[in-house]
Amino acid sequence: MKKSGAGLSRRAFLGAGAVLGASAWLAPTRTGQARVPAPFAPTRTVALKAGESELKLLGPDRPATRILAYDGEPFRTLRLPRGTRLQATFLNGMHEGSTLHFHGIRMPNEYDGVPTLTQPLVQPGGSFVHLLPLDDPGTFFFHPHCDETGQAGRGLVGVLIVEDPRDPAFDAEYVLTLKDWRLADDGGFLELSEPDGASKAGTFGATRTVNGAASLNLTAPAGGDVRLRILNVDSTRIMDIGVEGGEAWLIAVDGHALKPVRLDDLPDGVWRMGPAQRIDVHLRMPRDGSPVQVGDYRAADIYHFATIAAEGKVARPRKGPLALPKPELPRPDMKKAERLSFTLQQATDAAVKDIALPPDDPLAKALLDSLCVGSTTYWGIDSESWPTGSRRNVPPPLARMTTGRSYAVEIKNETRFPHPVHLHGHAFEVLSSSLDRLPRHFADTVLVQPGEAVTVAFVAAPGDWVFHCHILEHMETGMMGYFRIV
Repeated sequence: MKKSGAGLSRRAFLGAGAVLGASAWLAPTRTGQARVPAPFAPTRTVALKAGESELKLLGPDRPATRILAYDGEPFRTLRLPRGTRLQATFLNGMHEGSTLHFHGIRMPNEYDGVPTLTQPLVQPGGSFVHLLPLDDPGTFFFHPHCDETGQAGRGLVGVLIVEDPRDPAFDAEYVLTLKDWRLADDGGFLELSEPDGASKAGTFGATRTVNGAASLNLTAPAGGDVRLRILNVDSTRIMDIGVEGGEAWLIAVDGHALKPVRLDDLPDGVWRMGPAQRIDVHLRMPRDGSPVQVGDYRAADIYHFATIAAEGKVARPRKGPLALPKPELPRPDMKKAERLSFTLQQATDAAVKDIALPPDDPLAKALLDSLCVGSTTYWGIDSESWPTGSRRNVPPPLARMTTGRSYAVEIKNETRFPHPVHLHGHAFEVLSSSLDRLPRHFADTVLVQPGEAVTVAFVAAPGDWVFHCHILEHMETGMMGYFRIV
C-alpha cells in the first residue's frame, strides 16, 4: 500500500540505405568503432507532420481543445523492432519554427534536433530528415526542441517503442502517457509559462490526463503479468508512481533494463519520476481477480490514472519478476574515468557570466532564434546560462571531452527545487546519490533533488550534446549548456 504523500554522415547513411534489405549495414558504435548489425537490417520510413488537432480534454460534453500533434494523432506512437534504421521526415505544418528531437536515442549528432547547435530551425512549411539507428530497445519519445513550453505544452509529443524479441512474454501491455494541460473553461489554453512558475517549480496545469483521457479502465488476466510503459511527458510535474492491489517491480528506467526492484522496497513504495523520464513496470495481477490501481501519490490528492480489472485468468502461477535482457551499452571504465562536477543554480541576469565562443569557432557567429530562448534568465549551470532575452550568441561548451573516453559527472543541486537533468545522445550510468535513494541503473535523465549530488558516468560520443533541466521553463530560462566531444 502506498502512502499519500564521428557519427555517420547523412550521405553515408543514404548510400547505405539504398542497399538495406539486401545486405548488412556497417554502422558505427558510439565510440566510433564499427560493428555489423544483423544482415538485412530493415529501414522504416515515416513522415511526422506537426500541426493542429482537436481533443476533448475537459470531458465529452465540454468544448474541445485545439492541441498540437504529429499527424493529427495525440501522442502519436511508433513501434519498431530493435535494429531498425529509422528515416523520419519532420514536416512543419505549424505557423512557427520548430525541430524534432528523439529523446533518449543514441544517434549521430547531426540528427539530434537542437536548433543552431546541430541543425537550422525548420521554418513553417519546411522539413528535415532524421536518420537514426535504433540499437537500444525500450520506451522513448519525441518532441520539439524549440519553444518547448509552448509546443510540447500544447501536446506536441509522440511515443517511440523499440521492441526487443528477447523480452519475456507478458499477458498484456499498456503504454501510459502522462501530461497536464493548462486550460480555461472554454477549452482554450491559459498562459503556459508565468514568471512566478518559471523562476520556481514551474507553471503547473490543472487538467491531468493519461493518453489524453482523465483516467483509463484496462483489463488483464487474473494472475497475469502486465507490462506498463509509463511516460512523464509533462512540462513541469514530478510524479511518485505507485501501484495498489498487486505485486509490481521496476524493470526499466528510460527504456534501459535494470535488475528488477520491487516498488514496495523503494522509499514510500513509489518511483519518483520527473518530466521526460520513463519507467517500465512489471505488474502481476492478483489471482483472486481483484483490481489494481496505478497512480501518482506525490500530492495529498492522489491521481489514480489507471484501473486494471481482471478479465479471464492464467493457469500457470509464476514467482518473481520477469526481467528484461541486460542493456548492451558502452560501459564507462571507472578506473580511467575523468571526473567533472557541475552545479545547478538559481541565477539573476547580473550573476550570470555573459560570454561567447571565441571568434574563430564555427558556431561563434550563430544567433539563437527568438522562439528558442526565454525572455529572462532565472537559472544557470556553474554560473553560466543559456542565452535569454537580448543575449543571442551561442556560449562556449560547459566542458570539452574526448570521444571514447569515460567520464564521471557529479551533478549538484544547490537550488530549492528538483531538476530532471537530461544529456542528449548518451545513456549514462547512475552511480550514486548523496541521499542514497537511487539503485544503480542506466538512464538519459536523472532527477536531482534539492541539496542532492548525483554522479553519473558515460562513454563520450562525438558531437555537441546539450545538457539541461527538462522542466521546460527552467531550460528555456537558462538551465542548459552543452558538452563538446571531439
